Amino acid sequence: MTGLRAGVALAPLTTLRVGGPAARLAECTTEADLVEAVRTADAAGEPVLVLGGGSNVVVADDGFPGTVVRVMTAGEQVTRDGDTVVVTLEAGENWDDVVVRCVEEGLAGVEFLSGVPGLTGATPIQNVGAYGQEVAETIEAVRVLDRHTGEITEMTPEECAFTYRDSVFKSDDRRVVLAVTFRLRDGGLSAPVRYAEVARVLGVEEGGQVPLAVAREAVLELRTGKGMVLQEDDHDTWSAGSFFTNPLVDGQTAARLPDDTRRWPMPDGRVKVSAAWLIEHAGFGKGYGNGFAKISTKHTLALTNRGGATTADLLALAREVRGGVLTAFDVELTCEPVLVGEKL
Repeated sequence: MTGLRAGVALAPLTTLRVGGPAARLAECTTEADLVEAVRTADAAGEPVLVLGGGSNVVVADDGFPGTVVRVMTAGEQVTRDGDTVVVTLEAGENWDDVVVRCVEEGLAGVEFLSGVPGLTGATPIQNVGAYGQEVAETIEAVRVLDRHTGEITEMTPEECAFTYRDSVFKSDDRRVVLAVTFRLRDGGLSAPVRYAEVARVLGVEEGGQVPLAVAREAVLELRTGKGMVLQEDDHDTWSAGSFFTNPLVDGQTAARLPDDTRRWPMPDGRVKVSAAWLIEHAGFGKGYGNGFAKISTKHTLALTNRGGATTADLLALAREVRGGVLTAFDVELTCEPVLVGEKL
């Protein structure tokens, strides 16, 4: 662990590139350092923010008044078990690098999550998902530091309480993710294609399977077209990805929506509605906004920093969009990234 540094700017450590400084920053390259940093700050009664890749966080302009613990751990363990492979990854492993390795090794289960920014430790927190696949389908265990007891334990998927873009970790910072174990399928073919847009690009029917590398390239093509693959010189990628989740509504609410609303029936009887569709049809098109905070020119779900935005600017835009959707459709959008020191 590097020594604590004071007043470190957090904006460069996030993909939105906004937010004020950390009172103190500790950079942790081993699990032992990570555990020590959190325990030390907790013992001192200081606020703690565990920061990974900074791709799903919005930091207040005032910054963070306590210790920011930056996760920079690395390492993996691989065990073969019949036609599946168990892979345990340290929290600081770059997620897309992990996907690349899995694709190259012929391991299926995360290929449609190609191009998702951030670190592996963040994936169980919001049950990262895209294009019909989510990590809850392949996570076997999550190793955590329990800040209440000080113990390191392993949690089962049931204990993680995974739901759509959510888990027990997201609303409660009691546990710090140290490592994640996945059980992946060996064989070289993708999981069945569940997403119509992916099926179209691949030229297959939904439910079909393709080589893993082919699936990855299709997803990267789609994500790049939406500004969802990080590029330093493209301000459409200066975002936190999708700023709002697709709302889950009851049947009565869904029936009130226009017939052409993009929607997907869910097994529990609810209906998932396209947040992007709601935003566009409430009058907020691509590129909407004032000053340096605008909706992406490629994808209406992403709120972007055009080069000089503040957190206040971005949240003002987010509130305007959310309010407009509520007025137009009586559906309230939920913020997807974690807000630090702010509320929407």
